[in-house]
Amino acid sequence: MSGDDAATGAEPGAVNLNHPGVEPAIVRLDSVTHEYGGAGRRVVALQDLDLAVGRGELLCLLGASGCGKSTMLNLIAGLEDPTRGAVTRPESGAALMFQDSALFPWLDVTTNVELALRLRGVPRRERQQEARRLLALVRLEDAAKRRVHELSGGMRQRAALARALAQNTEVLLMDEPFAALDAITRDLLHLELLDLWRELGRTIVFVTHNVREAVALGQRVLLLSSRPGRVIGEWHTADVEGHGAQAAGIAADITAALRRELERHA
Repeated sequence: MSGDDAATGAEPGAVNLNHPGVEPAIVRLDSVTHEYGGAGRRVVALQDLDLAVGRGELLCLLGASGCGKSTMLNLIAGLEDPTRGAVTRPESGAALMFQDSALFPWLDVTTNVELALRLRGVPRRERQQEARRLLALVRLEDAAKRRVHELSGGMRQRAALARALAQNTEVLLMDEPFAALDAITRDLLHLELLDLWRELGRTIVFVTHNVREAVALGQRVLLLSSRPGRVIGEWHTADVEGHGAQAAGIAADITAALRRELERHA
């Protein structure tokens, strides 16, 4: 039995999108198709996509460049509407975190976080207290008054994470947030993110190109096809030790599936 079969308990290639885990779905995409462009230049980014994300789940999405992963996050966040199909999300919406921290360089770390609280209508005194709490959560309390140019790459992403958490949404969308970091910093942030996820209970949808990262972080890993994007593979990894032999086997299975998809569209 392959790592895929062992992890999912399903037949090879089976995709069970309507059962995200023990918790009910907090996000659903039902028969979603999304297109860009006009007549003669139409690009189908996603096609007939079905997806359910369980409340409190940490879901990782993998796929080649241009497969529609970021488009999917935009749809979940409500930044775009699908061409066809339906997207269901919680009333609190979803916060987005990107590969680029997108911090305002003329503000210090605390003020960057407070800005998200201000947009929520949080009173000034409460904003200061909540910003301090969030910076402590991401281990940045000692850098509270630093400007962006004074921060390392990892510190910038911690600040961006604190700002995303300040939006107080039930769902956190992370679009390759650690891709530009060195391996040691990335591994450290993996551990910190997992600790935060367990402590806060947020639902996280994490997009990555890195198979090892997906297996280390996700309770479940989904592989998207090349454009138009649809889910073509699913691996359940909740009970897999992130750096053990079983994880390595699952990573090898996912890598092989991704390679087949890339060769199919070469």
